[in-house]
Amino acid sequence: MFVTASLIFIFSLITAIAVQNFWWLFIPFAWILIPVIFNYTVSFTERLFWLVLILLPLSTELMVTDSLGLDFPDEPLLILITGIFIVKLIYKPSLFPKHVLKRYLFFLLILHLLWIFICCFFSVDPILSIKFFLAKIWYVIPFVLLPQVIIKSQNDFKKIALSLLLPMLFVVLQALIRHSFYNFSFEGIKQVLDPFFRNHVNYSAMLVCLLAVLWCMRKLTPNNQFYSKLINAGIVIGITGLIFSFSRGAWSALVLGVLAGIIFHLKKMKIVLIGFAISFSVLIAWLFVNNNYLKFAPDYQHTIFHTDFSEHLQATVTLKDVSNAERFYRWVAAVNMIAEKPIAGFGPNNFYDNYKSFTRNQFKTWVSNNPDHSSVHNYFLLTALEQGVVGLILFAALFFGMILKTQQLYKQLHNNFYRTIALTTGIVLVMIGTVIFLSDLIETDKIGSLFWLSLGMIFILQEKLTEEQHSIATTDSQFSDIV
Repeated sequence: MFVTASLIFIFSLITAIAVQNFWWLFIPFAWILIPVIFNYTVSFTERLFWLVLILLPLSTELMVTDSLGLDFPDEPLLILITGIFIVKLIYKPSLFPKHVLKRYLFFLLILHLLWIFICCFFSVDPILSIKFFLAKIWYVIPFVLLPQVIIKSQNDFKKIALSLLLPMLFVVLQALIRHSFYNFSFEGIKQVLDPFFRNHVNYSAMLVCLLAVLWCMRKLTPNNQFYSKLINAGIVIGITGLIFSFSRGAWSALVLGVLAGIIFHLKKMKIVLIGFAISFSVLIAWLFVNNNYLKFAPDYQHTIFHTDFSEHLQATVTLKDVSNAERFYRWVAAVNMIAEKPIAGFGPNNFYDNYKSFTRNQFKTWVSNNPDHSSVHNYFLLTALEQGVVGLILFAALFFGMILKTQQLYKQLHNNFYRTIALTTGIVLVMIGTVIFLSDLIETDKIGSLFWLSLGMIFILQEKLTEEQHSIATTDSQFSDIV
């Protein structure tokens, strides 16, 4: 080994001098380091998982090509983790967490992924759809399946919270400091989030979800501990950051998250979701009876982007804000696209290239040329137009099934620690549901990771409940034997 390394070093040195290119000198170091790095990543995959969590709030979006973006460095790590996990399963199938096979949510997850794969064959652009499917896989495996192997104790849950919260609080602090130089203006928030977040919507969406995690930590930390004071300070920083994010969607998510906590506590989430589904269906039906939706067509001359936030809110109420007007423009196009291809849709990742011909001029605004290539701004509509009504039903069943399962876990678990985790997971899911109603954030690394991690947490909590019930049954059996 020493002789081989020496020969490689001498060869690299001579070549570097001969061609006058110092990059050849990296070959000996690569020869030594690559096997070490490979062995480390294969043997300690769980450490990569913790690293990904830490990097999630810090990652940045890089454009690999004009049409392909990559979230760096977390997405390459997710791909690496997925590859290692699959290889490990091939060599040792017993590593697969078999308990998830008993869960109906896992069955819905498989159906959801299978339907996305099927839609690739009917896609307008199959290449874009296959990229979408692969990306879905490298989020599901690290955040849904890998935690089943890694997360065992209460300390592991605490590590998840700290791994996400500490870097996020750093981002919030630096944003507040930089924002102060813009006098905390509405326009200023857009200048202070780079390189960590693309815009204030992504930033505020992740922040509001992690505020729920901060609340969970505070609830599980005794009042007299020093750590509780640090958590209180973190909550103050987080709320301050949320206020100055100037994001209406995230503010709404916070309010609905608080309401959801009360509803979970009252064990009424099923009734609320049924009521919401009925009300929403009636609203949709009314919009399309006699073309009532045309009443909401904006005035092209008066849809304005405001730099003052109070004016921005006023324009929102009067439906003259350009961002909301543009949403109507794309929502109408989405509904027309669903009507065109109701079963399998246009294919995952195919909204932008196809929606223009389905728009209605009555809803056009002065930003409808869409230079940012942004999507439909409603994840449920996006799912329906790209994966058909079948895809929407499968995703909705998975999403609302996750929320209802957290309600059930909160009700049935006896351990206060795990009950609080279940409650927090449910609140986070409601918050995600709120923001994706006005955006497509599940396809981003920040919110998409939290969404799939929530499903992973549900499977772990279900296993904890099984262990709890088994322990209670064993204790009762022993007591009966004694009597």
